[in-house]
Amino acid sequence: MEAGFLTMSAKELDRLEVLQRVCERRLKQVEAAGILGITPRQLRRLVKRFKRDGAAGLISRSRGKPSNNRLSEALGREAMDWVRRRYSDFGPTFAAEKLRELHQVKLSVESLRRLMVADGLWTPRKLRDARVQQPRERRACLGELIQIDGCDHEWFEDRAPRCSTLAFIDDATSRIMELRFVEDESTFEYFAATRSYLEAHGKPVALYSDKHSIFRVNKTNATAGAGITQFARALAELQIGLICANSPAAKGRVERAHATMQDRLVKELRLAGIASMEAANAFAPQFVADYNRRFGKAARSEHNAHRALLAVENLDDILCWQEERSVRPNLTLRYDSVQYLIKPTQENLALRKQQVSVFEFADGRIELRAGKRILEYQIGYNKTILVRQADVVSNKRLGRILGLIREQQLARPKRRPTGPTRHAAQLARHSD
Repeated sequence: MEAGFLTMSAKELDRLEVLQRVCERRLKQVEAAGILGITPRQLRRLVKRFKRDGAAGLISRSRGKPSNNRLSEALGREAMDWVRRRYSDFGPTFAAEKLRELHQVKLSVESLRRLMVADGLWTPRKLRDARVQQPRERRACLGELIQIDGCDHEWFEDRAPRCSTLAFIDDATSRIMELRFVEDESTFEYFAATRSYLEAHGKPVALYSDKHSIFRVNKTNATAGAGITQFARALAELQIGLICANSPAAKGRVERAHATMQDRLVKELRLAGIASMEAANAFAPQFVADYNRRFGKAARSEHNAHRALLAVENLDDILCWQEERSVRPNLTLRYDSVQYLIKPTQENLALRKQQVSVFEFADGRIELRAGKRILEYQIGYNKTILVRQADVVSNKRLGRILGLIREQQLARPKRRPTGPTRHAAQLARHSD
C-alpha cells in the first residue's frame, strides 16, 4: 500500500460497497450479511472496523505476511541438497518418491516442482515445445495387440557398455509384458524374448512393430528369398499376426514406455549399483512389477485374448533360423560359406538335386533335415507354409486388420503341417 492509494481485492471492493450502503442506512445488517455470505456477527465487526479505519480496515490483515502452512526453509534446503547431489536429472514426481522412500524427506510433488523450477532443474510443461499426435483408442482386451520395439541407450551410463532393451507392451493396459536387455537388436534376440513371452502369457492375437528389417523385407525389388523375414515366418507358424506401423506415433505406447524407462530405469539401475546385462535382466522383473503397478491401466474388457501353445508347436524348431538348400549330386551343400557333406547312405542318395532344410539355432548348432529326418553330415571347406509379408497399416485401419487376422486364425487348421518348409529370406542372419 502506497501513500494515498489502497490495493484491494475484488472481494474487498464488494464488501466496501455493501458496508457503505449499511452505514448510509440503505441496507439492513442481516440482508448485508446474506449478500456477503458471512454471519451478522462478522458483519458487525466489519462495520465497526470500517467506521474506525475506513476502507483500509477491510484489507486482509494477513496480506504480505508468510503463510502458516508454508514449506519449511530447512526442509526445502534438505530436499534440494539431495536433488542436486543424486536426482538432478529426475522429474519432480520420481524425485519426490525417492526422497520419501530413501531419505524420509516428505514434501509434496508440487512443492518440489516449484523448488526445482526455481533452481533451473526442471522446465514446466507449458514452456516446452508442443507436440501434436493423433490419438488412437486402446484395444479392448489383454493380448489383443502387443507393441514391440527395441531401444539402444546408455542404460548403465558409464558403468558398462551401451546396450539395447526389447520391450513388449500390451496396447490395452500399457503393461510391460516382457523386458530384456540385449547387446543388439537381432532376430535371435527377438526369438528369445518372444519365447519367454509365449511361455509366460501364451500367444497374442498380433504384434505391432516398426518397419525394421527384422520384421519386414523393405526392399521391394528383392528377387531372392520368400519375401518375408525369419521373424515373420516364425509368427506365421504360430498363427500370430504381425503388423508394421507407419510412424513412431502409431505405436506410441511402447515409445512412451521406453521414454519413461530411459528416465526411471536408468536411475533405478544406478541406485541398485547394477553394471551388467545379466544383473539388469535379473532386476527387470522387480522393475516391471513396480512399473505396471504405477502405470498399468485396466482393460475395457476382462477377456484375455492370449491363446495357449499347441502341443505340436515346437518352439525350438519354430524360433530358429530356417533356410532351404539344394543338395548337389555329390551330396554336398553350402550354407553361410561352409560346405556340408551329407553322409552317403542309401536313403540319402535319393536327396541328390532335392531341397533340404537348414536349421540354425541360437547356440550356433546346425541341423540338416529332409522332412522330419535329421541328416548326418560332416563339415568340409514336403509342404510349403504360405505366409505373406507383414502388413503396413495406418492407425485407422488397425481394428479392421486385427479382425481379419482373427478370422484367418480361426479358419486355419489346428495341426501344423509336416515335412520340409521353404521360407529362405536372403538376409544377414544375426542382424537382419
